[in-house]
Amino acid sequence: MTHSFALHVPDAALEPDPLDPAQIVSGSPEVTGTVVWESDDGRQIRGIWQITPGVVTDTEADELFVVISGSATIEVEGGPTLTVGPRDMAVLREGDRTTWTVHETLRKVYAINR
Repeated sequence: MTHSFALHVPDAALEPDPLDPAQIVSGSPEVTGTVVWESDDGRQIRGIWQITPGVVTDTEADELFVVISGSATIEVEGGPTLTVGPRDMAVLREGDRTTWTVHETLRKVYAINR
């Protein structure tokens, strides 16, 4: 998008974004998402992401996100354990190795800087 916009996040349509099977620790989590804005140089991305219950690992980007619905516990290797739910904001640093335990399907809006 090249202009300002508003979006009702709870009803936004999301597309499947399959996980690498090596990331799945337990359960059968499924990921969906959509990019709603990306800078011309690809260094800034804004979007919506959702994951169903399960446990997954990830290596993070420089990200700020706000949880819209659901809940999870995010263990940062060598760092804190974050518990997030509706209306919580969190910041993950590029390179953080994380383990996400998703308790209830979690939907978040995010801003990534590369």
